Amino acid sequence: MNTRTALVTGATSGLGFEAAGQLAEAGWSRVTITGRDAARAKAAAVQLRERTGKDVFETLVVDLNKSESVQQAASELARRHDTIDFLLLNAGMVAGSQLVKTQEDIEITFASSLIGHHQLTMQLLENELLADDARIVIAGSEAARGDVPTFNPTDLGDFANEHFDGDMSAGAEALIRGDTIKFKSATAYSNAKVFVAWWSAQLATKLPEGMTVNTVSPGSAPGTDAGRNASGVLKYVMLPLFKLAPKRLGMSASVPVAANRYLEVANLEDGTTGQFFASAPKKMTGPIEAMQQSHIHDATAQTAAWSAVVKVSGGIDYPVSV
Repeated sequence: MNTRTALVTGATSGLGFEAAGQLAEAGWSRVTITGRDAARAKAAAVQLRERTGKDVFETLVVDLNKSESVQQAASELARRHDTIDFLLLNAGMVAGSQLVKTQEDIEITFASSLIGHHQLTMQLLENELLADDARIVIAGSEAARGDVPTFNPTDLGDFANEHFDGDMSAGAEALIRGDTIKFKSATAYSNAKVFVAWWSAQLATKLPEGMTVNTVSPGSAPGTDAGRNASGVLKYVMLPLFKLAPKRLGMSASVPVAANRYLEVANLEDGTTGQFFASAPKKMTGPIEAMQQSHIHDATAQTAAWSAVVKVSGGIDYPVSV
């Protein structure tokens, strides 16, 4: 690992911070951590150096909710001539009870979890900044499975039939923008994480041979502050319940265990790509496995979601196909 480089988004706290530390401890030679604020990113780098004893951390400012910021970050990486072996797209958030959109008319959960990551990844590919055997991992969630109480993903086909005469791409765009349906934080989060799984499945068909991309759910890790903006039920009922539940119930895992899931999949050597790894159905923690739910493997929905992501990203696409 002593010549390998990684970039971790959302690494100033929580799972991203922990994953960056584990990479350094495993011997990675350079770990770039991103944050929306330069001061917080630098402070996180100092903390990581103190924790690991390794002077391998660099910082990069990027606000994934703003296309201009993503472009500037990609340009900065190109200026540094960084080649990235492991791209960990960890950043994301749980929205509050009210619909919030970015200046680019994108629902905030989708913007932070997927759209900004799409734009960044496409520009890294365009600038040939990913190694030939690069591993891309994007943060998923158990909520995408459709079997977690209160987290109910929207059926894209039914939604498109009801509102858009069956046009699934138009339906996908409406969900990304938070339009048409009454906003519910848990539903928006579930939808965003289903789209993340669809996105990685589609990207896997476009990447050059040798690169892989997979979605990985870290599982239930209530020890982070990811739910700081969550609705009252999630923030004040479900998350405390997960924290207090006996370990034997498997409702929560420590931050180090959760973050290590990302690295576990990144280290797969068999060329596995386009998969969604999560806990076993109806579980919140424990060993991960590739999910087989029919909605996750719906090729029509995957294609429609990719098309919508490209559209709301300003047409940024990746044309290479295997």
